[in-house]
Amino acid sequence: MKIEIIPCLQDNYSYLIIDKDKNDACVVDPSEAKPIINFIEKENINLKYILNTHHHFDHIGGNKELKQKYNSIVVGYKYDSKRIPEISVLVEDKQIWKEDNFEAKIIHIPGHTTGHIGFYFFNEKAIFTGDTLFSLGCGKIFEGTYEEMFESLSKIKNLPNDTKIYCGHEYTLQNSNFCIKHDSQNLNLQNKITSIKEKLDNNTPTIPSTLKDEKECNIFLRAKNVDSFSKLRDLKDNF
Repeated sequence: MKIEIIPCLQDNYSYLIIDKDKNDACVVDPSEAKPIINFIEKENINLKYILNTHHHFDHIGGNKELKQKYNSIVVGYKYDSKRIPEISVLVEDKQIWKEDNFEAKIIHIPGHTTGHIGFYFFNEKAIFTGDTLFSLGCGKIFEGTYEEMFESLSKIKNLPNDTKIYCGHEYTLQNSNFCIKHDSQNLNLQNKITSIKEKLDNNTPTIPSTLKDEKECNIFLRAKNVDSFSKLRDLKDNF
């Protein structure tokens, strides 16, 4: 399997998970169709599946056009079926979704939205976290609670340290500004910020991060309890 990062809109990332033997692919959170189409037409890829982490438009905006063009199958959380366009395969928490050579564990990670899920491709040691976990940040709490978001982040923290984190947006540098303000003596964070700036200077994504990096540097994952997490989340909302 190969994972390609596809920049979309202003700062979104969609991801193509490509079976190199068959040239089949899944796309995760296609916020718009055109960049996906451009890539798969150029590489002659068969887009078989569309995987949605949650219902926000900047994660599902390309569903309809991609399904119509390629007859792709849309996969999403069963309790969000009325909010995800063109959905046909409904998955649930802790389920193993397996089609062709693609295999992922579904992890329900609410907080940003009530129906948010992550796709954990354990064979590839990669998780697609949408807007729940960002590199050096976490999503705003729109529909859920602080407790739900804290628990969702805890679920991700329990994955192996070498798990690669593929999130929904290029927010890493601005997230780092908040982290360093509240964790200024963190040498791991200081080193990561240097690496982030080098990548952006070279016009390359800061994604993927690793869970090890996030546990060492992401102030939201370093919060010890819901109370300290909620205070940080409030501070970030007004940062």
